[in-house]
Amino acid sequence: MESQDFRYRRVEKQIMTLINAEAIRPGDKLPSLRKLSSQLGVSISTISQAYLELEKKGVLASRERSGFFLAPRALQMPAPASRPRPAMVPTVGTRNHLIQKVLEALGNKDLLPFGVACPAEELLPAKTLARLLNNSLRNNPAQALDYAPVTGDPELRRQIALRSLEAGINVTPDEILITSGAMEGLSIALRALTKPGDNVLIQSPSYFCLLQLLENCGLRAIEIPSSTSGIDPQDVKRAIERFTISAAILVPNFNNPDGSLTAADKKREIVELLATHKVPLVEDDVYGELYFGEQHPGSCKSFDSGDDVIYCSSFSKTIAPGYRVGWMIPGRHYNKALELKTTTNICTATPTQMAIAAFLRDGYFERHLRRLRGAIHNQMESLLLSLHRHFPGDTRASFPDGGASVWAELPTGIDAVDFFFKARELGIGLAPGAIFSTQEKYDNFIRLSCTGIWNESMENGVRKLGQLVQEWGK
Repeated sequence: MESQDFRYRRVEKQIMTLINAEAIRPGDKLPSLRKLSSQLGVSISTISQAYLELEKKGVLASRERSGFFLAPRALQMPAPASRPRPAMVPTVGTRNHLIQKVLEALGNKDLLPFGVACPAEELLPAKTLARLLNNSLRNNPAQALDYAPVTGDPELRRQIALRSLEAGINVTPDEILITSGAMEGLSIALRALTKPGDNVLIQSPSYFCLLQLLENCGLRAIEIPSSTSGIDPQDVKRAIERFTISAAILVPNFNNPDGSLTAADKKREIVELLATHKVPLVEDDVYGELYFGEQHPGSCKSFDSGDDVIYCSSFSKTIAPGYRVGWMIPGRHYNKALELKTTTNICTATPTQMAIAAFLRDGYFERHLRRLRGAIHNQMESLLLSLHRHFPGDTRASFPDGGASVWAELPTGIDAVDFFFKARELGIGLAPGAIFSTQEKYDNFIRLSCTGIWNESMENGVRKLGQLVQEWGK
């Protein structure tokens, strides 16, 4: 049965679709509660709740005895006008110092959390996980104190194998390795496939910790553009025909930071291209579960007939970032990945694996995901509307179909690194575009994370950032 929360959010979404298509223009009066209730087949209270929520966001304005009207500056911002194409040359990252400054925001409660891609505490299943963890410790105290198998807790691997069907991946528990977050999986994959000095294909912009990993491994990045429609197979083709590439690391589902989504037919073509040229693919799918549509967007791994795609993901963006539980499906590279896992940390922490396994087994995950997706989508929508209200008209921003980031293009002439430090002085966290590439391509871009519940402090923070942009250079 559809919940009240879901019904009013569905009404909100329908109204926003009409607004973005300019079927409703600023100043237009919206249908009465009774009329829209009849048209959509939902209660008047549901329509009222949707209108009130849109009023809170500044989309609608109510007039006494007249109804609701579309606010003057309610439309969302256009997507970034320019997608800088990186030069197709091997480059080595040099952003470690700046990345460390951005990561200082982790756990810092004094900063507004636009700079950290980490779900807000209010959205995490803390009490349920605590109860499940306590049950595991009480019922299996000896097991909880012992090493888990190097491959990972058997029940957790079984639950992940079942869950993988959502992404179109048919895998057995014995083909899965549990890791300490997705970053350990990516590190193991790189060490299994490359040696210092090798070229690795990545999309641009790309997650800064991945660039830092490449730098620390002595690897050179070959960057190809990530557009609003994701990765273009022709860019992949040009790169692998021009350079000797040891591996590709791609994020086809809601790339961090730009939120781009690669369509299924392009995923298939990319997998086939890389297989033809014998280039193994590492697929980072940490955001695949955070889709706003009706179904999971699928994976590159689902098209992997040669078993040469290494799939990595984690529960850090969905259930518990602090538990550090991730996994990888190494395919034909399993034995090398297992060897590297063994010599890295022996195994992932046992109690947290047991708790996550119970969370999946007992059916909590899907209900939790529905709530989490709705909250992130709502915050992203609210953030974009707030940016439109407070930032200059030549500011642009993405509105992806999932993930947890907004990629914003500031007016020309604004240095995003300087902007980052000035924002931090105001108590606002964000991530400057420069750290998402090994090249100087995103100097006036910023990433704003959407992993919380929209509130007045966030609205005030965006207003302050908008004032900072308006005053720049004066």
